[in-house]
Amino acid sequence: MTDPRVEEMTFDADGIRLAGVLRVPAGADGRAVALTGPFTGVKEQVTGVYADRLARAGVITLAFDHRGFGASGGRRQHEDGAGKLSDLRAAVTVLAGHEAVAADRIGLVGICLGGGYAVRAAAVDPRVRAVAGIAGAYNSPAWFAERSGLANYRDALRSFIARADEMIPAVAPDGGEAAMGGDEPFAYYGTARGAAPAWRNEVTRGSLHALMTLDALGAAPLLAETPLLVVHGTNDDYCAPELARLLHERTPGDREIHWLETDLHIDLYDSEPHVSAATAATVEFLGEHL
Repeated sequence: MTDPRVEEMTFDADGIRLAGVLRVPAGADGRAVALTGPFTGVKEQVTGVYADRLARAGVITLAFDHRGFGASGGRRQHEDGAGKLSDLRAAVTVLAGHEAVAADRIGLVGICLGGGYAVRAAAVDPRVRAVAGIAGAYNSPAWFAERSGLANYRDALRSFIARADEMIPAVAPDGGEAAMGGDEPFAYYGTARGAAPAWRNEVTRGSLHALMTLDALGAAPLLAETPLLVVHGTNDDYCAPELARLLHERTPGDREIHWLETDLHIDLYDSEPHVSAATAATVEFLGEHL
């Protein structure tokens, strides 16, 4: 397929300037998606990979930096859960106003933490006609509290609030303290594999409060009129397969789930054959529902 036309663009959400990249395939038929991605990620990383793949398959795509990250404005390196949902509404609005886009053929695609935000956003924005999550983090405060114990969960939240403005590394080698602890996140973000000039290896400690209180799973009952695709790895230590299964089971409407035989969560960031398989499932789903 001919390379898609690439347009750098900016748009506003709550008065904050967001930076994005729009990809328009030759012969586009009006179908379009906005993409949202991993915690701390920028548009040159995972969302850019999927935006390019989907555009080459004929779907108009908008990958952008959420507020606080990359080239966008806002409080630096801070995960703003409500703000990210507002960013996604603004992304849908800008797509709906684009001459190449059919306003009634817009969807959302989320990868990793973006899967949870995409589901939450689609549940409360009737303009979104379909939503897909890839290796999604379908967070549930109740699920977290049940597994760690309510007292431990509340103690963790208390510590995140008390030290909210402190910066900590996003990833660290050799078991060092980090918002995304362990060797696997470092293998992507801490190496040339995930290198991007706009990405910074720091995030506020208060961002962890946003992660631990995001209720994506609770959005499932609101998706009765919004088709849902879940693409998830069978082995994933960072975005629980159990939560992906629960989201699929609790969604009352049109829903699909595709399991891919992965070894790691980050296999679905940039590794083959996993990215191609996830892209193919998403293209088929969007072709049916947009």
